[in-house]
Amino acid sequence: MESLATINLVSLADTTVSLTAAFIFGGLIGLERQYRQRTAGLRTNILVAIGAAIFVDAGNRLTGHDGAVHVMAYVVSGIGFLGAGVIMREEGNVRGINTAATLWASGAVGACAGADLILEAGLATLFILAANTLLRPVVSLINRQPLDTVSVEVTNSVYIITPKHSQKIALKQFIATLEAAGYQTQDIEVHQFGSDEVEIQAVLTDSAVDGEQMDVLIQEIANLEYVHQAFWSPSTTD
Repeated sequence: MESLATINLVSLADTTVSLTAAFIFGGLIGLERQYRQRTAGLRTNILVAIGAAIFVDAGNRLTGHDGAVHVMAYVVSGIGFLGAGVIMREEGNVRGINTAATLWASGAVGACAGADLILEAGLATLFILAANTLLRPVVSLINRQPLDTVSVEVTNSVYIITPKHSQKIALKQFIATLEAAGYQTQDIEVHQFGSDEVEIQAVLTDSAVDGEQMDVLIQEIANLEYVHQAFWSPSTTD
């Protein structure tokens, strides 16, 4: 019966407005993400916005504005973990950061809606959509610049595929060949590659390399006894 005593139709109406706003604004953000076929699309952004709104609205009702502020802090950290799940590392490149940031922003929109800051939530939605749409041509223009431009930082990585049982020998020969060619490594990573092989990645300290010279070096590495494949890849860094 205690649950019946806590029913407040005015507060319920307020909650309905907050969740509706979170649904609409989260949906607008999600539509843009879904259109571009991102990992976190329409439903994900709506759920994040509504979830944040529910937590903040409940905190607002139970403990007042001070409690809602504390709940917002927990919502921010919780969405951070959710965003980390959509970030992927692929062939030396990090993907999904923009999707994670959009989820984080959707949570902020939902938190504003849950705190009855409806106009602020709408304004935030406009800015998020602007960042994901209006700034896209600017990003494309910058990305079309050559990778060897002075203002662009590049990380060059060399990869080999080798059998598991000869991993240590192949790594030793791999590093020796790189050093003989004048390249020092700042990091070595080993990844599983199929059931019987591993991929060894050597991140070079050099931010600029000669493509033709590197191709010749890759062919030399590929001819090593325990190397099945060899290739290199430049990637931009944050």
